[in-house]
Amino acid sequence: MIRRGRVYLEPRAEPAPPEAVELERDGCTIIRGLFTPGEVDELREEITAVFDRDPPDMRGRRPPEDMAPFRYAMLNRSAAAQRAVAHPRLLSVIEPLLGEDCHVIANTAWRNPAGVPGSHGGQHWHIDAGPHIPLADGVSWPANIPHPVFAIGVHLFLRDCNVADGPTGVLKGSHLSGRAPPMDQPLDNDLTYAGEGVTPLIAKAGDAALFVSDVWHRRMPTTDDDAGRFFLQVHYGRRDIAQRLLTTDEVNQLSPEAIARAQTDRERRVIGLHPAFFYDG
Repeated sequence: MIRRGRVYLEPRAEPAPPEAVELERDGCTIIRGLFTPGEVDELREEITAVFDRDPPDMRGRRPPEDMAPFRYAMLNRSAAAQRAVAHPRLLSVIEPLLGEDCHVIANTAWRNPAGVPGSHGGQHWHIDAGPHIPLADGVSWPANIPHPVFAIGVHLFLRDCNVADGPTGVLKGSHLSGRAPPMDQPLDNDLTYAGEGVTPLIAKAGDAALFVSDVWHRRMPTTDDDAGRFFLQVHYGRRDIAQRLLTTDEVNQLSPEAIARAQTDRERRVIGLHPAFFYDG
């Protein structure tokens, strides 16, 4: 656990909520009953209005039908979403791992229709960027040193998410591996890590599922009873990590002249013009 000292990050001595301890240890946790039924209704209504009003955001090179279930930068579009990402109980779990000055780096609404598993990359085993501390084969993270956390993903559920709905599955402890999931097993429902099988993040409306960005996870398969998924996703990062609410071609710190001078992909990336990728869509 960490805290922001007078200037720098330092080890935290204060106690942390049990969900923060579990998140650091296992790479995932669930906060039960984070939002009241009234708060869930407000979030659902405002986010549904955004889906009804605004066309899908076209990011990267994915076809329009792949983008239909998503709306990005939700805290810019919904006052309820902005309040939700700053919920004190939620922050009390996240801040001991990222610091009290952590911030939202991405905020996307997901509305997966019933019976449509989708073709989003989240269907495959993946990590949300990184691994932030890559380890070579045969190297293990020391058990006596807490593994640092750089980013945390959160699903704020606006509808119950059961096994039939294709919940996010997580391999506990895999955030300590320093590796990405095996590329030759992208859809393996029986994938394990250190002998641990998949833990599906089953939740009720109003719950929040949290996972460390480096943990191996994927959307599990749906069944005939799939009712769809509806949640507000939030990614929080340490203060050092740039926000990704909007892509760098939309928001950057460059002059038009500097942008025009960058001709190659590497020249564009080195000045901060990155293609949409992790957290951007």
